[in-house]
Amino acid sequence: MSAFHRRLRSSKGSRTITDLQRLTVSLRAGFEPQDQCLLFHFTGQLDAYSERQFRDFIGDNAPSGLKPLVIDLSKIDFIDSSGLGALVQLAKQWNEGKRRFLIVGNSRVVQTVKLVRLEAFLNLQPDLPTALGNIAAA
Repeated sequence: MSAFHRRLRSSKGSRTITDLQRLTVSLRAGFEPQDQCLLFHFTGQLDAYSERQFRDFIGDNAPSGLKPLVIDLSKIDFIDSSGLGALVQLAKQWNEGKRRFLIVGNSRVVQTVKLVRLEAFLNLQPDLPTALGNIAAA
């Protein structure tokens, strides 16, 4: 992954994350290690074409240990059943390892996850500050 960093502005100031890496034509990813969790950001489409690269990116960048995993899908434009399957597979792996797994989604992601009633299993969070707050409170 690129050593360059870019500044992102958020409502709470700025933070540094690694440049988003192109995984496929339609999916980009970034990894931001935090003190309390492993934070992944994704933009684009999480579908049958990109789900393997999605899983591989997380597997390649998530070190072993006990830190929770937070996957920020708030910039995802589209998610299909293959994308949901990748999320379920990751959740199972992390839950079996007694590690917390949280998903942050936008309205499209939330609607799709709720349609198949996976919001509790995937520990769906309304936004990133809430997800990070829940980890800090645990």
